[in-house]
Amino acid sequence: MTCFAIIGFGEVGGIFARDLRAGGVTELHAFDTAPAALERAAAAGLTLHPSAAQAAARAEVVFVPVTAGSALEAVRALQNGLSHRPFVVDVNSVSPGTKQSAAQAVTAAGGRYVEAAVMASVPPKGLRSPMLLGGPEAEAFRAVMAPFGMDLTVFPGPIGKASAVKMCRSVMVKGLEALTTECLLAARHYGVEGEVLRSLSDTLPHPDWRGLARYVISRALIHGKRRAEEMREVARTVQEAGVDPLLSGPIAERQDWAAARGRAMGKAELATTDLDTLLAGVEAATPRRAAAE
Repeated sequence: MTCFAIIGFGEVGGIFARDLRAGGVTELHAFDTAPAALERAAAAGLTLHPSAAQAAARAEVVFVPVTAGSALEAVRALQNGLSHRPFVVDVNSVSPGTKQSAAQAVTAAGGRYVEAAVMASVPPKGLRSPMLLGGPEAEAFRAVMAPFGMDLTVFPGPIGKASAVKMCRSVMVKGLEALTTECLLAARHYGVEGEVLRSLSDTLPHPDWRGLARYVISRALIHGKRRAEEMREVARTVQEAGVDPLLSGPIAERQDWAAARGRAMGKAELATTDLDTLLAGVEAATPRRAAAE
């Protein structure tokens, strides 16, 4: 594989491009709707295109890392650039139903759709982040990407099943972030956060509850916008299963809330390893009239 396209040049797209370059790829194409993202792609040496279809037109593999809310739109925008049958790798965190709709759009246009559920945060391992693959093209994609050392597991069953693993897991992971944020901000108001953390350590054993709390709260502050979109897809996933998403919707709201506070905080506050400093920063970024949110 020598020619790749990346549709959506956010954090994940930039990391994938970096790792593909390191793996010897010489031809990289990109499309994004945001001027700042296009500037980053150009600075990284990618060839820019005025449409997603044009970016995909020469590629053997097309990665689509966009936000959950725009995933289906991004895949459909490829339709006039897939007649040469490239792999279209949908790494977005969306519901099984959304994945199935994306697969239909890609297949109808001649492309080879690969469902990919990314099962860990991308920055630490980049392109080698563990992924579950779904669909009839999954095994072929895994074979052609072997030289890049990707951690790919083909998940049996119809398209959507691999993503169901990711999305159901997100109820717990993103829910923990939301619960911890709400719990400790309220505890801090009453001056009892130390006692609450000690009680949590007794009830839910963990060697460093302060460190865990600092980490999960910071993730929501930094990535809350993307996580909120994902949680709305999680709510759709839960609803598609016939279960009322009574918690997934509010988790999305708390993630949006955290994202707004994160934008108001300084980089040093967001990067701190001290829980008290982080909570103080969130408090300072929270308008008094929003205290009852």
